[in-house]
Amino acid sequence: MTRTTDSNWTAVINGETRQLAVNPSRRLLDILRADLNLTGTKVSCEIGRCGACMVLIDGEPVNSCLTMAYQCSGTEITTIEGLHGQSPQELHPVQEAFLEEGGFQCGYCTPGMIISTTALLNRCPNPDEHQVKEGLCGNLCRCTGYGGILRAVESAADKCSRQAVSPATSPLPSVHK
Repeated sequence: MTRTTDSNWTAVINGETRQLAVNPSRRLLDILRADLNLTGTKVSCEIGRCGACMVLIDGEPVNSCLTMAYQCSGTEITTIEGLHGQSPQELHPVQEAFLEEGGFQCGYCTPGMIISTTALLNRCPNPDEHQVKEGLCGNLCRCTGYGGILRAVESAADKCSRQAVSPATSPLPSVHK
């Protein structure tokens, strides 16, 4: 039996370049949680159906439970811990909207929902209902009826559009450098 050895893995995670010696076939989810202590990315179904482990890789939402180290080496990865408002001490507008609109119940799916909503709004700043549902289709919530989540996405879109056009504030913080 051939054993795969660790290799040098590098990625920009939440704005910081990180280098680790990892097995190329190791899951990104495990690297984030065990090696980097970024536990906001949740472990749930482990087969890519629930979205609790969602992260952004180069701005696109990806299930980290299905992503191997070799697939994301050299990329920019954003986890829930990497989202913030105008300063690192402020909440991102999507996070604010989820809090204000009750877009969570137990909170387990919330990091993945917020990551997916952020990706959706980066792609489509004023989504209609169909686009919102399509943007969140990879995320499951077992507690809510989705009403608060849908209200949160609508509120986040409004917050983001106001921030992007208001001369009093700088543009919406991007997850990209």
